[in-house]
Amino acid sequence: MAENYDVIIIGSGPGGYIAAIRAAQLGLKTAIVEREHLAGICSNWGCIPTKALLRSAEVMHYAEHAKNYGLKIEGTVRADLKAVVDRSRGIAQRMNAGVGFLMKKNKVDVIWGEAKLTKANEIVVAKSSKKPMEPQAPLPKNTKGEGTYTAKHIIIATGARPRALPGIEPDGKLIWTYFEAMVPPEMPKSLLVMGSGAIGIEFASFYRTMGVDVTVVEVLPAVMPVEDAEISAFAKKQFEKQGMKILLEAKVAKVEKGANSITAHVELKDGKVEKITADRMISAVGVQGNIENLGLEALGVKTERGCIVIDGYGKTNVAGLYAIGDVAGPPMLAHKAEHEAVICVEKIAGLPNVHPMDKLKIPGCTYCNPQVASVGLTEAKAKAEGKDIRVGRFPFVANGKAIALGEDQGLVKTIFDKKTGQLLGAHMVGAEVTELIQGFVVAMNLETTEEELMHTIFPHPTLSEMMKESVLDAYGRALNA
Repeated sequence: MAENYDVIIIGSGPGGYIAAIRAAQLGLKTAIVEREHLAGICSNWGCIPTKALLRSAEVMHYAEHAKNYGLKIEGTVRADLKAVVDRSRGIAQRMNAGVGFLMKKNKVDVIWGEAKLTKANEIVVAKSSKKPMEPQAPLPKNTKGEGTYTAKHIIIATGARPRALPGIEPDGKLIWTYFEAMVPPEMPKSLLVMGSGAIGIEFASFYRTMGVDVTVVEVLPAVMPVEDAEISAFAKKQFEKQGMKILLEAKVAKVEKGANSITAHVELKDGKVEKITADRMISAVGVQGNIENLGLEALGVKTERGCIVIDGYGKTNVAGLYAIGDVAGPPMLAHKAEHEAVICVEKIAGLPNVHPMDKLKIPGCTYCNPQVASVGLTEAKAKAEGKDIRVGRFPFVANGKAIALGEDQGLVKTIFDKKTGQLLGAHMVGAEVTELIQGFVVAMNLETTEEELMHTIFPHPTLSEMMKESVLDAYGRALNA
């Protein structure tokens, strides 16, 4: 006889485990199904371990430039690659164990295996065909296994995986995805990165800081093409100053594999083909939802462009079936998945005043050097929508804290509706902007006007002062530049 739950979640990434915790908090009998690693890609192979690698690179950068801070380090600063990778993997294991603890704490049953929908309210869990990725923390004691399980509500949170281009598929040795890029057995001398979105540019930044000769190939006219054009251009100049080679409006047409290197045939904007040989190549051309082998087709679940179609509350076109996170479409961000999870579960529980997510107010962060962060409309999009706007800018070079930190290269840009004073967008590049952007996100959620921001007292000396100065600049009132 099948065991019954109020809610079953398939997938334990940021969306899945947050959905499970919120459902349990609301008194719903809850289980979560996982086939490979608790905490999903983000904590095991994405968001967290990549930041650990980038932190190691950042510390190395400061050590190499210690004299800029009046310090002397004797001898050559070298990276112990194994120790760097081991630190990153250890942090991933800690995150993995943390989610296991949270499942136990919130009395959420963990079902280990691969789930397939047989009905809108029923799944069959089989033995996983995936070997748990190492390191794998011990499974919580409340773990169950193969069998049939039913629930009134089933939430699909199976995430996404790297997209591959035909003919340039990753092979795990010469052409990497982010999985292999996080655990290199040895540091390559040269690297070609195909794609300059967040994943591509973060790895390009890490490897360049570690001394690798890096070339980035991007098919669009800008690096990090979703960002504001001015911010993207600023970042590109900083990357190039660091020695990174960037080819825009270029396409990797073909890759020839050698014994221990690749040669990419790159079609340039002018039609010429440049051959680039590198030890390794990273394919970072986006991700696609994990919608296969779930039984969606048999149930008639609507999908589009490799993702499950949902409404503002995570509902699919099949009653009792929901989807959240990357598998439900862009933006494919962990914090979007988490918020989507809460909305979905609270709607299931019948809580009042549950509102669909406003995707314009989802911040985006890229943890390269320099960091990039943004929320809302770019200047180009605001103009395309016919809005009459005011634009403010403030450079890091005019901020005392940035100068003291030795991080005076950056820019804060704000975009306002000229008629109403509404903050339409904020875009930042420079040190610690991924920590600063939340201030603008809060302001947008509270529908704060330019006047209220101008009357807000920011502490001195901080990088955050530039946020206010950018607002002031939009209205011709900047005080420090």
